[in-house]
Amino acid sequence: MTRKTLLAAFALAASLAAPAGAQSVLRYAPSSDLATLDAMITTATTVGQHGSMVYDTLYSLDENREPRPQMVGREEVSPDGLTYRMTLRPNLRFHDGQPVTSEDVVASLNRWMVRDTLGQLIKANLVSLTAEGGDTVVFVLSRPFPFLRLALGSIAGSQPIIYRRQDAAQDPFRPITTAVGSGPFRFIPSRYILGVGAAWERNPDYVPRDEPVSGLAGGKRALVDRVELHFIPDAATRGNALRRGEIDLIDQLPADMIPLLQRDRNVVVTRISSLASISYLRPNFLFPPFNDVRARQALALAVSQPDFMAAGYGTQEWWQPACFSFFGCDTPNGVQVGSEPYRQQNLERARTLLRESGYNGERIVLIGTSELPAQQALAEVAADALRRIGANVDLQLMDFASVQARRLSKANPNAGGWHLTPSALSGTGMWTPLLNVTINTNCEQRNYLGWPCNENIERLRAAYAAEPDAARRAAILEEMSRALWEFLPVILTGNYYSPFAWRREVSGVIRTAPLVFWNIEKR
Repeated sequence: MTRKTLLAAFALAASLAAPAGAQSVLRYAPSSDLATLDAMITTATTVGQHGSMVYDTLYSLDENREPRPQMVGREEVSPDGLTYRMTLRPNLRFHDGQPVTSEDVVASLNRWMVRDTLGQLIKANLVSLTAEGGDTVVFVLSRPFPFLRLALGSIAGSQPIIYRRQDAAQDPFRPITTAVGSGPFRFIPSRYILGVGAAWERNPDYVPRDEPVSGLAGGKRALVDRVELHFIPDAATRGNALRRGEIDLIDQLPADMIPLLQRDRNVVVTRISSLASISYLRPNFLFPPFNDVRARQALALAVSQPDFMAAGYGTQEWWQPACFSFFGCDTPNGVQVGSEPYRQQNLERARTLLRESGYNGERIVLIGTSELPAQQALAEVAADALRRIGANVDLQLMDFASVQARRLSKANPNAGGWHLTPSALSGTGMWTPLLNVTINTNCEQRNYLGWPCNENIERLRAAYAAEPDAARRAAILEEMSRALWEFLPVILTGNYYSPFAWRREVSGVIRTAPLVFWNIEKR
């Protein structure tokens, strides 16, 4: 950090800590830094929180995960289900004063469809996506696609947020560096310093829907004047700042801090999502040993889910004893067909399979973060499990921003790449094969990090997306589950509920994932 940047960091920290006068200010310390301003480019939690404040989407998912109109005021669907005409509601404006137009929407969705798991399925069925007049968007499909609205309200993978068209025109694989949306909060660029903090102010021009909140749908009402992000890398320091009242809200508590905060009468400790998050190990499919399915099978047999979950999340009130569904076990799609060989740890069989894959003691680069205690613990348990089956593990722990950048690299692991990394995603984004980015096995290497390729799984995902009959979809889902356990795009390490904590002066936190900042009040 240069002297100039360091002085700016101190100035920002002082301004964020200063009394806010008559303003209502919500101060939160996230589990990871705001590493980029582009919420379409990454699945990182803090970036998604930023995106939900600054941008809006055509649809949003309610508490039952059903899509409801958000930016859309009126929709018309042709009798054959091939044409959708969506008209924007009036008075939608970007933070720079420009009206939101149908051309902005078309440009944004074209950028999104290149990146997103479900967006790619839409694009494969799309005849045309056009702007009609200034406020209407028209989808013409080659065949019915019953999950179009779900896709346009998705919070999994790349979010279908609506940019200004000049921003959306940029390369979909390079992050946008501005943050001008039409959402309930406006980003304050002068308050953003990587590694220090950021701030957003209430957007006085935002017109919320005249509906009660339900999940991520309904009226987005900004009830505080400003939201401030204070980046505190050390988890224990975050927890102590909350206890002292210096911070109002934190997420992803370290396991050893939970009992201490639960005993504090001024603090609420709870879960906010009804669905568990899914923890997993993601192999890199581009290099040995994990490009060989036998090495992935060895890894799956080396895993004991209770070991991972206890290390990462403490007492069992925060995790499930075992779950062998790629879509979560507390969801309508919690099928576990095909998992039978992997439900018990078998180190001897794992050692044999690893040898049979051609592995001969080469270094395995396992990357994890030291900023998130749970993720560090999961990386350490994974390293231990691998060593127990004869692997030569190079565990590299770093800050989370570095992990995010490193895991996108397709370089050889001996030249700055990686072999394996632990991660997790919210059950809200994993519960259906339509949204679950970890099972996207698109062979063009435009899928989620690790870049698995399996045409059979992609065929099944496409068939599921096109099937209107629920019973037939259930049969496809079972076939897909069996195929996923044969291929192992990720190695499941458990289901858990993220503990959140906030001061009792804070109220109105919406019980959904991800955390959003509208509807929150502070006394």
